[in-house]
This record gives sequence, C-alpha cells and structure tokens, in this order.
Amino acid sequence: MAEGKNIKQQYLDFDEYIRQGEPERKERAEAWRVAIGLQAVDGLKTSEYLQETARRNIEGEITIDEARELVKEYYIKKTAHDNDDADKEEADRVSSNISKLLQTDAFTYSVAGLAAIHRAIFEGVFKHAGRFRDYDISKKEWVLRNDSVLYGRWQDLRMTIEYDLEQERQFDYTALNKDQMVEHLAKFVAGLWQIHPFGEGNTRTTAVFTIKYLRSLGFSVNNDMFERYSWYFRNALVRANYRNVRKGINAELLFLVRFFRNLLLGENNELKNRHMLVNPPEEWKMPESEQASHQHKTSTGQVQDKLCTDNPNIVKLVQVVGERELSVKEMMDGVGLKGRDNFLNLYLNPSIADGYVRLLYPNSPRHPRQKYLLTVKGQMLYQELCD
Repeated sequence: MAEGKNIKQQYLDFDEYIRQGEPERKERAEAWRVAIGLQAVDGLKTSEYLQETARRNIEGEITIDEARELVKEYYIKKTAHDNDDADKEEADRVSSNISKLLQTDAFTYSVAGLAAIHRAIFEGVFKHAGRFRDYDISKKEWVLRNDSVLYGRWQDLRMTIEYDLEQERQFDYTALNKDQMVEHLAKFVAGLWQIHPFGEGNTRTTAVFTIKYLRSLGFSVNNDMFERYSWYFRNALVRANYRNVRKGINAELLFLVRFFRNLLLGENNELKNRHMLVNPPEEWKMPESEQASHQHKTSTGQVQDKLCTDNPNIVKLVQVVGERELSVKEMMDGVGLKGRDNFLNLYLNPSIADGYVRLLYPNSPRHPRQKYLLTVKGQMLYQELCD
C-alpha cells in the first residue's frame, strides 16, 4: 500500500518543460512538480483541472496568483460534486499555494517564518492556518504498526522551535565532511518535524521550509525527490523520531540520511517504504550490506559530488574568501583582477548563482558596508580544498 505513494501523477509531463531549458518555464514546472507531489504525504491527489491550470501557469499564460484564484473559483462555482471533492479541493488549493511559495526566493528563518509558511500553504483550507496547536496530539503510523511518535507538548512549542532554530543558526559547518553535513541536516529537519507545532499539515510545512532553507544555504535541491518520494520522506521522519525501549526499537536516522544524500549529493540510494516498517517480515528487510554504510554508489558506479564545480574561477574565489567576509575590491585583489566588470561576470556572479557565495546583506544589495562570504555549500567546498 505504502509503496504506491511513490508513483508520480502523470497528468503533466514536467520533465518535458524542464528539458526545454527555458529558465522561467523550468522554474515554474519544478515548483509545481514538488507542490503536487507533496500531497501524497496525506494520501491526496490533485484534479485534472489543477493540472491544466498548472500547465497554463508554466507556459506563462497566467500568473501564479491568477492560477490560485482560478482554483478557488472552480470549487466555489462547481455544481456537480463527487465523494472525493473535499480531498481534491485541499490538494488543489494547497498545491497552488506551495507552488507560489517555491516560485519566490523570500525566506524568513524564524519561528514566525515557519508559522508564515504554514499560513501561506493552508490559506483558505484550514481555519487554523498559521496558528500553533493548543492541544497535545498522537498519530497512528503504518510504518510503526499503528504506534505513534511522541510529539512536542503544546505548551512548549514556541520555546522548542526557537531553541532548535537558534542551535542550527549557530552551528559551524566548516569542520564537517560531506557525510557529516548530510547527517547533521537530516537530524535538524527530523528534530524540527518532531515538534509538530500545527494541528495538521506539519510534513508539508516542514518540506517547504526545508527546501527554502537549503536554498538559503546555497544548495540546489533535487526537486524530483520531493515529487516522487514525499511519502518516503514522511515515513523517514517518523522512524527518525520513534523509539520504544520495551520493544527494542531505537530511533533510526539512516532512512532520512539516504533521502538527503539523494537530495543533495545526487546519489541513487534505493528508497522503499517497506524497509522502514518496524519489525518487518524477512522479505521486507533492508539488505545488511546497505544498513552497514551510508555511502552508496550510483547506478554508474561513481559517487556524485554536487559540492564540487568544474568552474576554476569559482574554485579560486572560494579559496580567496575562505572564512572571511570580503568586499568586492578585496576579492578582486585576491584573484588578481583590476577590471570590476570582468570580476563580476567571471567570478562573483557565477559563484553566487551556483550557491557558493552569498551577500552579507541580501535584502540590500547596494548596502554601503556590503560584504561577501561563503554559503554552507561554499564552506564545504573550501574545507575539501584545504584537506
């Protein structure tokens, strides 16, 4: 049953838009493919109307706000109703809301920012959109054989989120290798999800927050993962937060780490929901050889490393910036260039576009004290270059 959640909805050929290579269409298609795919975490499927509306937005016929309004009006005016209309309306409206969030770069890393994402996703769907729950919850999970993860107490929600976000904000990635970095990110996301601050929609909110946070760190997220494996993502979060000493079951991060390795490093680890079932039948168990190591090869036999770059100018600039915050002039001196335009076109702009360098004041590009520093992705590359 759970394995079927990984099957893509085939109304729209997102890959066709992505292969066409037109940047704006590609960006919109990737946003929609994630938005639609994430509905599987609650067993929801979008309607054909939503798919057609998404196509019109991807092709530039309508804006994302017009698409959202069309979906809203569709259900207001709909006269013939089917048994699954309520589920489809939730899936359609949430998909269009998530697509809008993913088509914008704005991101606020804070408790209020997390609540704002939930509100933006479930606007017009849940009356409690954007509000923390004021009651305790438990949820029966298939992967736990109907047991539940222990979620955060409602009285402690804001304080717990603030603590987790602040710990992550202060965390130093520079001393980590790729394996340690991926494991740390998996632990952070798992801990944030375990708080479960909202009555409903926590996994979809966590997924959108994670995508936008990883982008802010400089990573290019593999959108195909959230489209095809959203149900696996949820079950992996469950297993990362469940332990039952009486039954001899410990929290298991491996499944979530495998997801993040595919997401960030381009690996091709096999992701199967049945491997995560507690006390699985013998034929459902993960092979011991896969349990023994987090480091897997792709189908080509080579480990892919998305932290590396073939652009020698980016490598040079990363080495120059290192652990410092530098002005444009300081960076130009470091790479040995006097022409500002050449430096911007050959070094700085590509480094920013590929997620290795960021602005100290991103919301004020012309800030009089503007400096540039490495993103987490850039820090990881710098660490590798120093080893």
